[in-house]
Amino acid sequence: MELKDDLGWKAKLKIPAKDHRIQTTDVTDTRGNEFEEYCLKRELLMGIFEKGWEKPSPIQEAAIPIALTGKDVLARAKNGTGKTGAYSIPVLEQIDPTKDCIQALVIVPTRELALQTSQICIELAKHLLIRIMVTTGGTNLRDDIMRIYQKVQVIIATPGRILDLMEKGVAQMDQCKILVLDEADKLLSQDFKGMLDVVIKNLPEKRQVLLFSATFPLTVEQFMRKHLRSPYEINLMEELTLKGVTQYYAFVQERQKVHCLNTLFSKLQINQSIIFCNSTQRVELLAKKITELGYCCYYIHAKMAQTHRNRVFHDFRSGLCRNLVCSDLFTRGIDVQAVNVVINFDFPKMAETYLHRIGRSGRFGHLGIAINLITYEDRFALHRIEQELGTEIKPIPKIIDPRLYVAKLGEEDPEDLVK
Repeated sequence: MELKDDLGWKAKLKIPAKDHRIQTTDVTDTRGNEFEEYCLKRELLMGIFEKGWEKPSPIQEAAIPIALTGKDVLARAKNGTGKTGAYSIPVLEQIDPTKDCIQALVIVPTRELALQTSQICIELAKHLLIRIMVTTGGTNLRDDIMRIYQKVQVIIATPGRILDLMEKGVAQMDQCKILVLDEADKLLSQDFKGMLDVVIKNLPEKRQVLLFSATFPLTVEQFMRKHLRSPYEINLMEELTLKGVTQYYAFVQERQKVHCLNTLFSKLQINQSIIFCNSTQRVELLAKKITELGYCCYYIHAKMAQTHRNRVFHDFRSGLCRNLVCSDLFTRGIDVQAVNVVINFDFPKMAETYLHRIGRSGRFGHLGIAINLITYEDRFALHRIEQELGTEIKPIPKIIDPRLYVAKLGEEDPEDLVK
């Protein structure tokens, strides 16, 4: 009877409805591995399946078995291909629930990404006796101190806040054996001025570092040489842009942009859209204009109060509003599966920013479109970014084929459509 119960554990799981949308090879081009092959604890497998994850994506296949051996990992993978699962699964597997100390630290660059990552970890660990906490700037420090004293084993944090807790002697890192750096290129940029070097000094000598990034500037390479020990390198970035995202541009004058956006709203079949501006002031102005046009619209930027940011992020992810206007705060790792249209109301100057912005659409191998409103001044940046990313941004046609971005249960190969 016990053996029968042992074999039937999967049948008792509360598995969410299957997602039948077509997917690109960014996530389907796997070796055919199963999560069970990694000898994970059954309680963790239960969390994985109840999350709706059926099989590992390419980055998960490459990273999970190596990370489980305790080796340092340096991984390059596109946004929206399952990176969070690629590090959270081996991290949770290696936690000893009987030890009341911090055993793993995950550092991410933005508060929203920290909340999203902690939510995924909590869901994956729901059958494990592991205590996970998120700590970010903009929240009550005293509350976080009280929570750490109640003993946690995994912390997901932004750099400034975890440094603060370390310097106060609250976050004891002497038994923290795993450090994960997600969006490492951002964490090692000027915005965080050497904070990670200080974090690492607080960790034990014997530790594992898992470093994930879509781009690898010089700062990442220098950090890697200094702190990683003969890391296993994974590179799933033969091309930079997501296969499922078709990119278009429309030449407009600055004063025509709002009118052009109104036309796009009326003609496109938008499930949810994210619209990017280059400044916080323009974010608020545009959101006001969109609302005046009669469309539901939220906005989010770094200068808003944290509680307000959390509410907007939560409500947009829950599908309470169709359109979100934001600054580049929202380009990193943010995963809203329902987004099928990204619009660059203001075109970015940097190829890296462009890459992260359009990666908000076409998540996890699904289809999406990116539309760029290009002024006369933007024309050189458009050409340069196309060259740097080795991608094609096409002139916008009169009618965009809905099959390129509207989820239908179809037989077409998504990459045939995108070509």
